[in-house]
Amino acid sequence: MKADPVDRILAQWRRERPDLDVSPMGIIGRVLRLAKYLERSVQEVFSEFDLTIGEFDVLATLRRSGKPYQLSPTELFNMLMVSSGTMTHRIDRLEQAELVQRIPDLNDRRSTLIELTDQGFNVIETAIAAHVANEHRVLSVLAEPEREALAQLLRKLLLSFEE
Repeated sequence: MKADPVDRILAQWRRERPDLDVSPMGIIGRVLRLAKYLERSVQEVFSEFDLTIGEFDVLATLRRSGKPYQLSPTELFNMLMVSSGTMTHRIDRLEQAELVQRIPDLNDRRSTLIELTDQGFNVIETAIAAHVANEHRVLSVLAEPEREALAQLLRKLLLSFEE
């Protein structure tokens, strides 16, 4: 297989510090570099819908929650692992674009819910289809067994942080 930029970095470290096992740098360096490329690729698709990755995440979270496509701001920021300030900014932007609306929570008069508007529903329906097609394109370099193996390994590593 052809060498990548990380291979060159590893070779330099092995030459300069043969006493160190730098093999973890290969995995983590590649994951970090890939994250940048993947984020760029994903954002290109979302830009077609005038959305950021974070705004897409809010719309997608509301959509996949099922009818009536509404959640509290607290539920949203807990699901998306962002601060309440970040969530407020995203909701404000999406509300200005008329993709979500704040409605009173009938179960708690002190609270509001964030709900997809009809326009927001239509945007996320189209955006999710484009997003999934893009993800298939990006991963097309890997055969199905390779995708499955990579998914399993990434899950194992992620769980080690989240448990």
